[in-house]
Amino acid sequence: MSDVRGEAVSWARVDGVLEVTLHRAPCNELGTTALAELEQLVPLLRAPDFSAVLLYSSLDSGFCAGADLRELYAGLTTRTPPDWVQALPSRRARRWVGQALGQAEAPLIRREVRSFLDRIHAVFDAIDQAPVTTVAALHRVVFGGGLELALTADIRVADPGTRLCLPELRLGIIPGFGAIPRLRRDAPNATLRDLLLTGRSLGARRAYELGLVQHLSGPGQAVTLARGIARQAARFPPAAVRAAKSLAKPLPVDELTREKELFCQLVTSRETREALARFVSDTSARPYLP
Repeated sequence: MSDVRGEAVSWARVDGVLEVTLHRAPCNELGTTALAELEQLVPLLRAPDFSAVLLYSSLDSGFCAGADLRELYAGLTTRTPPDWVQALPSRRARRWVGQALGQAEAPLIRREVRSFLDRIHAVFDAIDQAPVTTVAALHRVVFGGGLELALTADIRVADPGTRLCLPELRLGIIPGFGAIPRLRRDAPNATLRDLLLTGRSLGARRAYELGLVQHLSGPGQAVTLARGIARQAARFPPAAVRAAKSLAKPLPVDELTREKELFCQLVTSRETREALARFVSDTSARPYLP
Protein backbone atom coordinates (compact mmCIF):
# COMPACT_ATOMS: atom_id res chain seq x y z
CA MET A 1 0.00 0.00 0.00
CA SER A 2 1.48 3.33 -1.07
CA ASP A 3 1.05 6.63 0.73
CA VAL A 4 -1.69 8.93 -0.62
CA ARG A 5 -1.90 12.74 -0.60
CA GLY A 6 -5.27 14.15 -1.62
CA GLU A 7 -6.86 17.58 -1.58
CA ALA A 8 -8.70 16.85 1.66
CA VAL A 9 -7.39 13.57 3.07
CA SER A 10 -4.00 11.86 3.17
CA TRP A 11 -2.77 8.62 4.65
CA ALA A 12 0.46 6.80 5.29
CA ARG A 13 1.50 3.65 7.08
CA VAL A 14 3.78 4.29 10.08
CA ASP A 15 4.98 1.47 12.37
CA GLY A 16 2.02 -0.74 11.54
CA VAL A 17 -0.53 2.09 11.97
CA LEU A 18 -2.45 3.70 9.11
CA GLU A 19 -2.34 7.43 9.87
CA VAL A 20 -5.22 9.26 8.16
CA THR A 21 -4.89 13.04 8.10
CA LEU A 22 -7.65 15.58 7.35
CA HIS A 23 -6.21 18.80 5.94
CA ARG A 24 -8.68 20.79 3.85
CA ALA A 25 -9.23 24.39 4.98
CA PRO A 26 -11.09 26.01 6.53
CA CYS A 27 -11.99 23.11 8.84
CA ASN A 28 -12.21 19.80 6.96
CA GLU A 29 -15.83 20.20 5.84
CA LEU A 30 -17.23 16.94 4.50
CA GLY A 31 -18.36 17.49 0.94
CA THR A 32 -17.96 15.68 -2.36
CA THR A 33 -14.17 16.16 -2.51
CA ALA A 34 -13.49 14.77 0.96
CA LEU A 35 -16.00 11.97 0.44
CA ALA A 36 -14.43 10.83 -2.83
CA GLU A 37 -11.04 10.62 -1.15
CA LEU A 38 -12.36 8.89 1.95
CA GLU A 39 -14.03 6.30 -0.28
CA GLN A 40 -10.58 5.20 -1.41
CA LEU A 41 -9.95 4.09 2.17
CA VAL A 42 -12.82 1.61 2.27
CA PRO A 43 -11.11 -1.35 0.54
CA LEU A 44 -8.04 -0.81 2.72
CA LEU A 45 -10.15 -0.92 5.88
CA ARG A 46 -11.96 -4.08 4.81
CA ALA A 47 -8.73 -6.01 4.17
CA PRO A 48 -6.08 -4.13 6.17
CA ASP A 49 -2.36 -4.73 5.96
CA PHE A 50 -1.91 -2.57 9.07
CA SER A 51 -2.86 -3.20 12.69
CA ALA A 52 -4.50 0.07 13.79
CA VAL A 53 -5.79 3.38 12.40
CA LEU A 54 -5.07 6.90 13.65
CA LEU A 55 -7.41 9.66 12.44
CA TYR A 56 -6.60 13.33 13.05
CA SER A 57 -6.58 16.82 11.55
CA SER A 58 -3.43 18.78 10.74
CA LEU A 59 -5.32 22.10 10.72
CA ASP A 60 -5.20 24.49 13.67
CA SER A 61 -8.90 25.28 13.15
CA GLY A 62 -10.04 21.92 14.46
CA PHE A 63 -10.81 18.30 13.72
CA CYS A 64 -13.85 18.79 11.48
CA ALA A 65 -16.65 21.36 11.27
CA GLY A 66 -19.06 18.85 9.76
CA ALA A 67 -20.88 18.66 6.44
CA ASP A 68 -20.06 21.19 3.74
CA LEU A 69 -23.19 23.29 4.26
CA ARG A 70 -22.36 25.69 1.45
CA GLU A 71 -22.20 22.80 -0.97
CA LEU A 72 -25.49 21.45 0.41
CA TYR A 73 -27.15 24.85 0.02
CA ALA A 74 -25.94 25.14 -3.55
CA GLY A 75 -27.35 21.71 -4.33
CA LEU A 76 -30.73 22.70 -2.93
CA THR A 77 -31.01 26.09 -4.62
CA THR A 78 -29.00 26.36 -7.84
CA ARG A 79 -31.61 24.84 -10.15
CA THR A 80 -32.55 27.67 -12.55
CA PRO A 81 -36.29 28.32 -13.06
CA PRO A 82 -37.50 28.25 -16.69
CA ASP A 83 -37.44 31.59 -18.57
CA TRP A 84 -41.22 31.79 -18.61
CA VAL A 85 -41.28 31.99 -14.82
CA GLN A 86 -39.11 35.11 -14.88
CA ALA A 87 -41.45 36.61 -17.49
CA LEU A 88 -44.50 36.47 -15.23
CA PRO A 89 -45.86 39.97 -14.61
CA SER A 90 -45.85 40.07 -10.80
CA ARG A 91 -43.34 39.21 -8.12
CA ARG A 92 -46.01 37.33 -6.22
CA ALA A 93 -46.75 35.12 -9.21
CA ARG A 94 -43.06 34.43 -9.79
CA ARG A 95 -42.61 33.52 -6.14
CA TRP A 96 -45.68 31.25 -6.09
CA VAL A 97 -44.70 29.42 -9.28
CA GLY A 98 -41.09 29.14 -8.07
CA GLN A 99 -42.24 27.56 -4.83
CA ALA A 100 -44.48 25.14 -6.74
CA LEU A 101 -41.59 24.13 -8.99
CA GLY A 102 -39.39 23.71 -5.94
CA GLN A 103 -41.93 21.35 -4.40
CA ALA A 104 -42.06 19.37 -7.64
CA GLU A 105 -38.27 19.05 -7.61
CA ALA A 106 -38.15 17.98 -3.96
CA PRO A 107 -38.28 14.21 -4.68
CA LEU A 108 -35.33 14.51 -7.09
CA ILE A 109 -33.34 16.54 -4.54
CA ARG A 110 -34.12 14.01 -1.83
CA ARG A 111 -32.86 11.20 -4.07
CA GLU A 112 -29.62 13.09 -4.68
CA VAL A 113 -29.18 13.74 -0.95
CA ARG A 114 -29.94 10.10 -0.18
CA SER A 115 -27.27 9.01 -2.66
CA PHE A 116 -24.70 11.21 -0.91
CA LEU A 117 -25.78 9.90 2.50
CA ASP A 118 -25.53 6.30 1.34
CA ARG A 119 -21.98 6.94 0.16
CA ILE A 120 -20.84 8.67 3.35
CA HIS A 121 -22.51 6.03 5.53
CA ALA A 122 -20.60 3.34 3.61
CA VAL A 123 -17.34 5.10 4.50
CA PHE A 124 -18.29 5.73 8.11
CA ASP A 125 -19.52 2.15 8.55
CA ALA A 126 -16.23 0.85 7.14
CA ILE A 127 -14.28 2.89 9.70
CA ASP A 128 -16.69 1.85 12.45
CA GLN A 129 -16.43 -1.84 11.64
CA ALA A 130 -12.78 -2.02 10.55
CA PRO A 131 -11.23 -5.23 11.95
CA VAL A 132 -8.47 -3.18 13.59
CA THR A 133 -8.49 -0.62 16.41
CA THR A 134 -9.29 2.92 15.29
CA VAL A 135 -8.21 5.95 17.33
CA ALA A 136 -9.28 9.57 16.70
CA ALA A 137 -7.37 12.59 17.99
CA LEU A 138 -9.70 15.57 18.48
CA HIS A 139 -9.03 19.26 18.96
CA ARG A 140 -11.01 22.49 18.85
CA VAL A 141 -13.99 22.17 16.46
CA VAL A 142 -15.74 18.77 16.40
CA PHE A 143 -19.17 19.80 15.13
CA GLY A 144 -22.01 18.04 13.36
CA GLY A 145 -20.61 15.61 10.80
CA GLY A 146 -17.20 16.00 12.44
CA LEU A 147 -18.59 14.55 15.65
CA GLU A 148 -20.29 11.84 13.61
CA LEU A 149 -16.94 10.95 12.06
CA ALA A 150 -15.29 10.91 15.49
CA LEU A 151 -18.00 8.55 16.77
CA THR A 152 -16.93 5.91 14.26
CA ALA A 153 -13.60 5.52 16.08
CA ASP A 154 -13.12 2.91 18.79
CA ILE A 155 -11.14 5.27 21.01
CA ARG A 156 -11.27 9.08 21.10
CA VAL A 157 -8.59 11.34 22.54
CA ALA A 158 -9.36 15.04 23.11
CA ASP A 159 -7.23 18.13 23.55
CA PRO A 160 -8.43 20.33 26.46
CA GLY A 161 -9.73 22.96 24.01
CA THR A 162 -12.00 20.56 22.13
CA ARG A 163 -15.70 21.44 21.68
CA LEU A 164 -18.24 18.84 20.54
CA CYS A 165 -21.60 19.88 19.12
CA LEU A 166 -24.62 18.75 17.08
CA PRO A 167 -26.09 21.99 15.66
CA GLU A 168 -28.26 20.38 12.97
CA LEU A 169 -31.66 21.18 14.50
CA ARG A 170 -30.85 24.88 14.07
CA LEU A 171 -30.95 24.17 10.33
CA GLY A 172 -34.30 22.41 10.46
CA ILE A 173 -32.72 18.98 9.99
CA ILE A 174 -31.36 16.17 12.13
CA PRO A 175 -27.85 14.69 11.97
CA GLY A 176 -27.58 12.54 8.87
CA PHE A 177 -24.18 10.84 9.09
CA GLY A 178 -25.04 8.48 11.96
CA ALA A 179 -24.82 10.59 15.11
CA ILE A 180 -28.01 9.48 16.80
CA PRO A 181 -27.52 5.68 16.61
CA ARG A 182 -23.80 5.87 17.38
CA LEU A 183 -24.30 8.24 20.30
CA ARG A 184 -27.04 6.01 21.67
CA ARG A 185 -24.57 3.12 21.47
CA ASP A 186 -21.83 4.98 23.36
CA ALA A 187 -23.57 7.40 25.74
CA PRO A 188 -26.66 7.66 27.96
CA ASN A 189 -29.80 8.63 26.05
CA ALA A 190 -30.12 11.72 28.24
CA THR A 191 -26.75 12.92 26.94
CA LEU A 192 -27.90 12.32 23.36
CA ARG A 193 -31.07 14.34 23.95
CA ASP A 194 -29.16 17.21 25.53
CA LEU A 195 -26.70 17.47 22.63
CA LEU A 196 -29.36 17.01 19.99
CA LEU A 197 -32.19 19.17 21.33
CA THR A 198 -30.19 22.14 22.64
CA GLY A 199 -27.44 22.37 20.01
CA ARG A 200 -25.04 23.42 22.78
CA SER A 201 -21.43 22.33 22.69
CA LEU A 202 -19.60 20.23 25.25
CA GLY A 203 -16.05 20.89 26.34
CA ALA A 204 -13.44 18.15 26.46
CA ARG A 205 -13.66 17.65 30.22
CA ARG A 206 -17.45 17.26 30.19
CA ALA A 207 -17.26 14.96 27.15
CA TYR A 208 -14.75 12.83 29.06
CA GLU A 209 -17.01 12.65 32.10
CA LEU A 210 -19.90 11.50 29.90
CA GLY A 211 -17.80 8.90 28.10
CA LEU A 212 -17.86 10.58 24.69
CA VAL A 213 -14.07 10.67 24.77
CA GLN A 214 -11.95 8.13 26.61
CA HIS A 215 -8.73 10.10 27.08
CA LEU A 216 -7.79 13.72 27.74
CA SER A 217 -4.40 14.91 26.56
CA GLY A 218 -2.29 17.87 27.56
CA PRO A 219 -2.60 21.03 25.45
CA GLY A 220 -1.52 20.30 21.89
CA GLN A 221 -0.77 16.66 22.71
CA ALA A 222 -3.87 14.85 21.42
CA VAL A 223 -2.18 13.42 18.32
CA THR A 224 0.89 12.30 20.29
CA LEU A 225 -1.23 10.54 22.91
CA ALA A 226 -3.54 8.99 20.27
CA ARG A 227 -0.53 7.79 18.27
CA GLY A 228 0.82 6.01 21.34
CA ILE A 229 -2.54 4.35 21.97
CA ALA A 230 -2.79 3.22 18.35
CA ARG A 231 0.69 1.71 18.46
CA GLN A 232 -0.14 -0.09 21.69
CA ALA A 233 -3.32 -1.50 20.15
CA ALA A 234 -1.40 -2.57 17.04
CA ARG A 235 0.57 -5.09 19.14
CA PHE A 236 -2.42 -7.40 19.68
CA PRO A 237 -3.24 -10.40 17.45
CA PRO A 238 -5.66 -9.40 14.64
CA ALA A 239 -8.04 -12.29 15.27
CA ALA A 240 -8.48 -11.26 18.89
CA VAL A 241 -9.15 -7.64 17.90
CA ARG A 242 -11.77 -8.69 15.35
CA ALA A 243 -13.51 -10.93 17.87
CA ALA A 244 -13.52 -8.24 20.56
CA LYS A 245 -14.95 -5.59 18.25
CA SER A 246 -17.66 -7.92 16.96
CA LEU A 247 -19.01 -8.16 20.51
CA ALA A 248 -18.22 -4.72 21.88
CA LYS A 249 -19.23 -2.54 18.92
CA PRO A 250 -22.26 -3.80 16.98
CA LEU A 251 -23.41 -1.65 14.05
CA PRO A 252 -26.96 -0.26 14.59
CA VAL A 253 -28.01 -0.84 10.97
CA ASP A 254 -31.77 -0.30 11.29
CA GLU A 255 -31.39 2.95 13.24
CA LEU A 256 -28.81 4.29 10.78
CA THR A 257 -31.22 3.61 7.92
CA ARG A 258 -34.07 5.34 9.75
CA GLU A 259 -31.89 8.39 10.44
CA LYS A 260 -31.13 8.75 6.72
CA GLU A 261 -34.83 8.56 5.87
CA LEU A 262 -35.75 11.26 8.37
CA PHE A 263 -32.93 13.53 7.19
CA CYS A 264 -34.11 13.28 3.58
CA GLN A 265 -37.67 14.11 4.58
CA LEU A 266 -36.54 17.31 6.30
CA VAL A 267 -33.78 18.59 4.03
CA THR A 268 -36.03 20.15 1.36
CA SER A 269 -38.16 22.14 3.81
CA ARG A 270 -38.50 25.92 3.61
CA GLU A 271 -37.04 26.24 7.12
CA THR A 272 -33.88 24.40 6.08
CA ARG A 273 -33.39 26.51 2.96
CA GLU A 274 -33.80 29.71 4.96
CA ALA A 275 -31.43 28.55 7.71
CA LEU A 276 -28.82 27.52 5.16
CA ALA A 277 -29.18 30.85 3.39
CA ARG A 278 -28.43 32.62 6.67
CA PHE A 279 -25.42 30.36 7.19
CA VAL A 280 -23.82 30.95 3.78
CA SER A 281 -24.18 34.72 4.17
CA ASP A 282 -22.81 34.74 7.74
CA THR A 283 -19.55 36.63 8.15
CA SER A 284 -19.31 36.30 11.92
CA ALA A 285 -16.39 34.71 13.77
CA ARG A 286 -18.52 31.63 14.61
CA PRO A 287 -19.80 30.42 11.23
CA TYR A 288 -20.07 26.80 12.37
CA LEU A 289 -22.96 27.58 14.70
CA PRO A 290 -25.68 28.69 12.25
